[in-house]
Amino acid sequence: MMDINTSIEELNKINAGTLVENLGIEYTEISEGLVLAKMPVDSRTFRPGNMLHGGANVVLAETIGGLGSYLLVDNKTFDVRGSQISANHTGSAYKGWVFGRAEIIHRGERTHVWNIDIRDENQRLISTVRLTNFIVRR
Repeated sequence: MMDINTSIEELNKINAGTLVENLGIEYTEISEGLVLAKMPVDSRTFRPGNMLHGGANVVLAETIGGLGSYLLVDNKTFDVRGSQISANHTGSAYKGWVFGRAEIIHRGERTHVWNIDIRDENQRLISTVRLTNFIVRR
């Protein structure tokens, strides 16, 4: 079972062989209701023209918001399923890293709502995302 006490190293290991690993996403910090991660801006995450793809930002957002919900529930009994995601892309990035910060804003019994901001290395907002997760019985 994974929970808030699972190490960052362990959480990053479970991404082996997944889209998360392929995009180079790495968790950097977790606490109750908060998940931070980084993602490279490189050929794995570019759109044509060597600019960060907005879809890569959406993957980063859903990844960290989904993990945040998963760590808050009894995952032997419940699973987390993304229900709705909405992203506004407010900037662009061409190199380096972007950093996602997911904070829970609603923790209901059957739904969680997360706000995720993605910023570049200069703290410029690149995307802001709202994610709703269903909490479903296994």
